[in-house]
Formats: sequence, structure tokens, C-alpha cells
Amino acid sequence: MIALIIIKNLIKVVSYYFASRIILKSLKEFIIIVLYKKEKKEYSPLGSYKLIAFKNILIKILKKYIANIIFKAVEKYKLLP
Repeated sequence: MIALIIIKNLIKVVSYYFASRIILKSLKEFIIIVLYKKEKKEYSPLGSYKLIAFKNILIKILKKYIANIIFKAVEKYKLLP
């Protein structure tokens, strides 16, 4: 029940931002973690590190939501052979 309320409110917010063509700065941001690669003798070259980037979770949810809408439209109107 609570999930449905959250989803409805999220849809309203997303619809507003799409209609206004506003992309929030926080949706474009990533969290990047730097890890050392194992068994390196020297860590001064950039190749000695591994970068892991985490996207904002809200943008992942929005992409999935939009993909579902497109998929349903494709099925409904038989747009693919």
C-alpha cells in the first residue's frame, strides 16, 4: 500500500520534470570509489587504480519506468514485426 503511494507521487514528480524539461543536477551525479589493483609494486601510475562509479538510484528507477511505458506501447500498437 505504501509502495503504491510512493510510486504515484514519484510519477507526478517525474511527469512535472519531463514536461518542464528540467534535469536535476543530482540525477547527473555519480559516486566514484577508487580501489587499488592487487599486486602492483608502484601506485603512482593511473593504471594501478580501479574506478567504480555508482549512479543515482532515482535515475535508474526513472529509466526502468520509461522503458516499461515504451515496451507496453510497442506491444499495444504492435510496432515490432
